Amino acid sequence: MKIALVSPYDFTWPGGVTAHISQLGHQFSHMGHEVEILAPHSPARDSEPSLNFVPLGRSVPIPTGGSIARLSLSLWLHRKTKRILEEKEFDLVHLHEPLMPVLPLTVLQCSNTVNVGTFHAFYGRFRNYGWSHRLLKRWFNKLDGLIAVSPAAHQYVSRFFPGNYRIIPNGIDVDHFATAGKPIPELQDGKTNILFVGRLEKRKGLRYLLEAFGMLKWEHPNVRLLVVGPGSLDKDCHRVLGERNLQDVVFLGGVPYQDLPSYYASAHIFCSPATGRESFGIVLLEAMAAGRPIVATSIEGYSCVVTHGEQGLLVPPKDSASLAVALGRLVADGDLRSQMGLMGRQSVEQYRWEKIARMVMDHYENLMGAPNASVAGQRPL
Repeated sequence: MKIALVSPYDFTWPGGVTAHISQLGHQFSHMGHEVEILAPHSPARDSEPSLNFVPLGRSVPIPTGGSIARLSLSLWLHRKTKRILEEKEFDLVHLHEPLMPVLPLTVLQCSNTVNVGTFHAFYGRFRNYGWSHRLLKRWFNKLDGLIAVSPAAHQYVSRFFPGNYRIIPNGIDVDHFATAGKPIPELQDGKTNILFVGRLEKRKGLRYLLEAFGMLKWEHPNVRLLVVGPGSLDKDCHRVLGERNLQDVVFLGGVPYQDLPSYYASAHIFCSPATGRESFGIVLLEAMAAGRPIVATSIEGYSCVVTHGEQGLLVPPKDSASLAVALGRLVADGDLRSQMGLMGRQSVEQYRWEKIARMVMDHYENLMGAPNASVAGQRPL
């Protein structure tokens, strides 16, 4: 099968959606399919892709959802996109965030084959689609198959774009985090390490973790907080650090993907205090693969990955006191840490990329064998 995987986001910048597309592409190639990736790009950042990559449009940074999305806003892509689709004659086009500007919409407009859309985003409130869904409906109706990566993502999109969605989660390279990491010697000094991994954006909730860590230090002085992720601290984080004179907080900056397992291996507890807008907890899966117990917020995108009391403890978002109590419980109870880490390690097996790609391919094959449909996602499965 000839498959086009379409990203709205610049493929030369790391991100959750681009990583998802790349992993799917590798798995489909291993299955014997021919895969090409269509995405915007930054010429100055071009690298040697391991998959066939077709650059379509230069990207520009756009603030969105508390982060930065690098999208192509070029209005001159239609002719080139139409020519590429005619030349390549794909059997199936799989668009990720298919209603994002401008490339996915352009591909949908030009495509005359089976079109599948995966919806990744969740914002908690129905902005964007609230004013644009009537305009976008004609593009949505060109989608033959619909996928959402989580119940939260499904809830977000289906209010304005109802259809027959298949829930297929994100995947993870389980072995990379389970076996590739060796503990960092200087972090193995008898202190209990709490690990945070994520971009230093307000919605990731680091401020609340810093507040909780300050409370935790009073009862458990032998704890240390490791902060891994790119970006700059906001004024709230700086205020907490200054007012509480926090010690044993180590800011490690961005860490290459190949080095991440060592930080998970060095940690005793993983904590993700995100305040919302997360459709799925990739970092939670990474921690589970490494066998680490989790303390996280009970937001929609996390509750579908972690069950409270099993792989970890869930607390209300923006609640520093509850966060401190949950962390203290795990700091004080090594047996509970081991039990939850083992349960997480068992649970994460269902998210292996081999299994996720097989689910997606099964969806493709069902669609390819189904009769044409005029309404998005309404082919019988």
